[in-house]
Amino acid sequence: MKAFFQALEISSSALRAERIRINTISSNLANIHTTRTPEGGPYIRKEVIFKAEPVKDEFWVEKNIYLRPLVFHMFYLPDFIRERIKERLPPTKIPVDSTLAEVKVEGIVEDPRPPVLKYEPGHPDADEYGYVAYPNINPIEEMVNLISAQRSFEANVNAINVTKDIANSALAIGRRT
Repeated sequence: MKAFFQALEISSSALRAERIRINTISSNLANIHTTRTPEGGPYIRKEVIFKAEPVKDEFWVEKNIYLRPLVFHMFYLPDFIRERIKERLPPTKIPVDSTLAEVKVEGIVEDPRPPVLKYEPGHPDADEYGYVAYPNINPIEEMVNLISAQRSFEANVNAINVTKDIANSALAIGRRT
């Protein structure tokens, strides 16, 4: 049962991180024309940085798995052929790092790109040359990021639902016996 809770925690950590990412993208889109902030100057685009953090209590850790090539497990090969091939090839050692990790927000950073200057001499925020500094926010880039965040969010919701279905099936099997 511990594995089910860890799977739910991993997916819920991704949901929390994607929610922050969606809110940040929404803030970028909402401030696309903001030329004046309390700090002075135009709004600066924000970006969310994610990091993988190992799950606190791991239920399964396997560092190296020994496997035979896939051909030995093909059901259509006759036994005598499978055994002959199996004797000639040693097992393959495949390094596997199976440490489970959840998603954490490392931070929200400002985009280093300079603001976009537009010539608008009548604008209240225009400089002495008539240029206004607008945030360097590309609405197409933000929409692509928003769709990506939405798809990640949906994938993690589906992972949670599948985990719940598996747990319910396991409980149903336990009730029948």
